[in-house]
Amino acid sequence: MPDQTPHPTGAPQPPPHHPFADLPHPAPPARRLRVVVADDNPVVRAGLTALLSGRADIEVVAEAADGRQAYEAAHQHRPDVVLLDVRMPGVDGISALPYLVQIAPVVMLTYSRESEIVQEALRRGAGGYLVHGEFTADQLVDAVRDIKEGRAHFTPTAAGALLAQLRQDRAPAPPLPDGLGQSSSATAYGISASAQPYSPPQQPSPPASFGIQQPSRPVAYPENLSQMQPHVGQSSSEWTSGRPAAPDRSRFQLSTREAEIMDLIASGMNNQQIAATCFISEKTVKNHINRIFAKLHSTSRSEAAAKWIGTAPDAHRGRG
Repeated sequence: MPDQTPHPTGAPQPPPHHPFADLPHPAPPARRLRVVVADDNPVVRAGLTALLSGRADIEVVAEAADGRQAYEAAHQHRPDVVLLDVRMPGVDGISALPYLVQIAPVVMLTYSRESEIVQEALRRGAGGYLVHGEFTADQLVDAVRDIKEGRAHFTPTAAGALLAQLRQDRAPAPPLPDGLGQSSSATAYGISASAQPYSPPQQPSPPASFGIQQPSRPVAYPENLSQMQPHVGQSSSEWTSGRPAAPDRSRFQLSTREAEIMDLIASGMNNQQIAATCFISEKTVKNHINRIFAKLHSTSRSEAAAKWIGTAPDAHRGRG
């Protein structure tokens, strides 16, 4: 006979069996990569934000128009990556860089291609240097993801400037360690390409008012960026995907407004988004696009964008 004795009042009852207890629990959603975009051009900022925010694993947490705003945004949001322009009013990107790298990895994203600026950005802790027009949208997204993991990215101009500096500063080579330089299997050296976790370089803390003073050690960086002249020509080397350096856009003869709209088209914006960004009507956007297509000899947005960013087969050839 089974025990018919009732449980004492208040005694805990065994929990009922859950019918789905044997099913695996769903994994929590992965944390999105948080980015701060700093550029004084609102069109560029809007394009970058739209491009990056369209990726499921990336979130733009703040925008900034100069170095001071970039530092404040980074200090508040603690992003995973900062995209930083060089030439900005007030506090420029190079001045803000030593303080930003204390918070997060920084990749320079700029039109500035002078070799001195590239070299100084790297000395001050930049984890990469991308020149507008030398990368595709997918390459930018890959660079943002990789910078977070400590893998550096350089577009052709920046890579050329770095190589020129290494060749210029080379000193007499010290003796090779024992065993190197001898005939041997390459695998014996144990070379690994695995990335190292991000470790911020040692830099001074910013003043309380964040006036961003120059680092204490002397650097070869002029106060007026606009006076700098490039010493390394446009590189013909190739970047991650094997795409050559940027085409000469001046041959398209676009007006300033048309170039802004073409940048937004290349970033993936539709006519409504472009109209809102540029504070013009959609009809005006369509009129601009018709003129752009005529000048670029294109019949679609994708074809025009390919020529504009240099991925079309004839993008690097001048007019015949």
